[in-house]
Parts: sequence; structure tokens; C-alpha cells
Amino acid sequence: MSAMKLFILNMVAICFFTATSCSKDVNGGVISPPTSNRVLDASLGIEAVPTSLGSNYTSNFDGYTKVTTPNGGAIHIVAQSMVTNEQMVRVRSIMEHYLRNLPGSVYGSDKSAIANKMAENNAAIALLNGRDDGSNPNPTPAQSLYQEEIQVEGGTWYMNQNYQTHRDAAFEEILHLVHDRGIGVDGANTSPGAAPAFQVKIRAAQTNALSNNLWGIGAASWITELTNENSLSQEYLAAVVDVYYGLWGAWTGPRGMNDLYVAKTRANIPTNDPTGQTNIINNGSQQIFFHTYLTYNARIDASLNGNFSLKFDASKPYTNCSRYLKDVTLLGSNNNTVTVNELDNNITGNSGSNTVIFSGASSEYTISTNGGVTTVTDNTANRDGENTLTGIEKVQFTDQTMTL
Repeated sequence: MSAMKLFILNMVAICFFTATSCSKDVNGGVISPPTSNRVLDASLGIEAVPTSLGSNYTSNFDGYTKVTTPNGGAIHIVAQSMVTNEQMVRVRSIMEHYLRNLPGSVYGSDKSAIANKMAENNAAIALLNGRDDGSNPNPTPAQSLYQEEIQVEGGTWYMNQNYQTHRDAAFEEILHLVHDRGIGVDGANTSPGAAPAFQVKIRAAQTNALSNNLWGIGAASWITELTNENSLSQEYLAAVVDVYYGLWGAWTGPRGMNDLYVAKTRANIPTNDPTGQTNIINNGSQQIFFHTYLTYNARIDASLNGNFSLKFDASKPYTNCSRYLKDVTLLGSNNNTVTVNELDNNITGNSGSNTVIFSGASSEYTISTNGGVTTVTDNTANRDGENTLTGIEKVQFTDQTMTL
């Protein structure tokens, strides 16, 4: 997929506002997913598509989950047959992450109004088979996200970080939905939002970035299209947040978001885009809206066979992203290891034999077990933190490995 195709909102923008225009293929036929082999799983919140959503949804999608909003409404997530249950769970988890309250922040201390507004605005995301190449257009007014751009932590796509075939677009597309249907967008072709003051800040940072060639670099035709769609602030915000959560750290180019944004890593944003930093991320004393780490419990794919590191390691490209995870659950039965970071991790093992790896010697930690749950506390500040281990068989230090 070309650089421009990753970011031009061709089918997405049209579907978002005109449902019927995307419901047919070039021959006029409604595109349906292949025969479903999905196993509905109530324990994961995966169920059949409700008939209340209408025939475009029930005819074209075979899986459903949702985020329940404080007002009792729902943000709908529908999936076609090639999208796995674990991909659906991850999409829901990212949505919940964006909507999780951030006490003490400028605009995110109470996000209930944003979540409620999304439900009132019929916010939905459609997880579509394949990739965004025009062969499987979205038959609904929901936000589009394609199966080949939904990574699952620990899976091959996540571990390899191949931007040309399976780049992680989930954070971007889900944020578009939260922004457009919840926060709100000023200008034409928009839905009422619950956080107009935050949008003022987003717009100011976007205008500054565009004026100073910090974003949209070398993409004049794309910027013209976004201007006509009133999509500038949405796309700019996604660029900043994608970089903030490490999604472009493994990219081989010099900048982030496929070289369209001047910052490539979280550390670059304050220097390269100071207005974006202060308006969207942190004003020096407060977070603005987004958590510093990923607040969901990441379900590590059952295919993982080896180590999953939460600590940044330049030799492991995926750790540009995993360094911002805090809590993980290993799936399957492989004998895996997890390397901790500084974020007070909660680590749950699978049915195999699992080992958690620490940075120092065993004498530098306090270890206690209560009710089958082990707590390992690093007595050295700002290193490995306090870790809660459930279903873990061993802990590895630099001087020895201990069986729990």
C-alpha cells in the first residue's frame, strides 16, 4: 500500500456520511463476507450481530461486540468473517482505553459526556476483511478498519512490525471515531461534540503544524483533499497520538506517520512539535487527555513462542509499542517469558510454564506470595516497579531463576 493510500480517507470519508454510496461493488452487487466460521464467545463479549442494527449489518457481518456507555448506550463494533475474535477484543480495548477517565487531566478527567455523545451519534466501527484496496468497500455508515491492519499483541504482525503489509492502523481509525463522533469537529459535515474546548486546542495545533510544515510534509494533494472534507484536524490528531504510543518508532523513514509528521517517537514531539505537545499531550504539569501508558490488559496471542518484552529493546522493533503496555495476559499453552518494564505490571500466565524476567539481582527485590498471587517489588527506584504475577511459574533475575 502506498504512503498516500494509507492516509487518504477515500472510502472511509464517503461511507461515514453517505451510507448507501458504499454499499455496492463496481458491478452493483452488495459485497458480503465469506461463509462464517466464527465461534461466538460470550466470555469475550463476542455475539451475533443484533437485528436492531439493520440488514446492512446483519447481512455483511458475522460478529459483534460493543462498548457500553455511561448513559446505557452502545458504541458498536461489527466484524466480517476473517477478523478474529482476538482482533475484535483488541479493537474494543483500544476504544475503552481512549474513553477511560484520566483524573487530573485538562479535558479527560471525566470522559462520560464524550462516550455518551458517541452513542447518541450512533458511533460504530466496521472491521472489514482484507485491506483497504477498494475490493471490499464498507456497506455501512460506520468507521472502517481493515482486518490486515489490526495487529494483536504477540502475533506475527505485531512482532514483525512490517509497515508495508500489516501496519497497525487500529489506534488511528478508532481515534477518528472517538474524535468525530465524541469530541467533536468544528466546521462543515460534522456531528455535535461533547468537548469543543479540546477541539479548539486540537485545531490550533493542527493549523500551526500545517503552517510550519510539521505535518502533511510533501503531501499537498492529500492536504487539499482533507481540507475539502474538513478532515485536517482528525488526521493531524491521529498522527500525534500514533507517534505518542510508539506506533512509528520502528518505521525506517526519518519521520512519523509514513514521513508525513515531523516527530517519529514520543521523545521527539516536545521539540519537533511543541504546540502539539502542549495542546494535545502534556502542558508541562498536566496530561491533556491521553494516558501515558496503554490502560487495557493486552491479550498476548497464543501463537507467541518465546519472549514478549515490555521493556524497550532497540533490537526488537515491536518494543517501540509494547513499552507502553502495563498489563498482559498470555494465551495458549506455549512456555513463554515476559520481560517487565517500569509500569507496575500485572502479568497473567497461560497453561504452559511461564517465566517473568527482571533487570537486577534477586537481592534487590522483595518477593511475597498470597493466595497464589506473587508480588515482586523492585527496591531500586524507576526500574522494574511493583509486579503482580498470577499463574506464573518462575521469576528470573540476573543471578538466579526462582520457582514460585
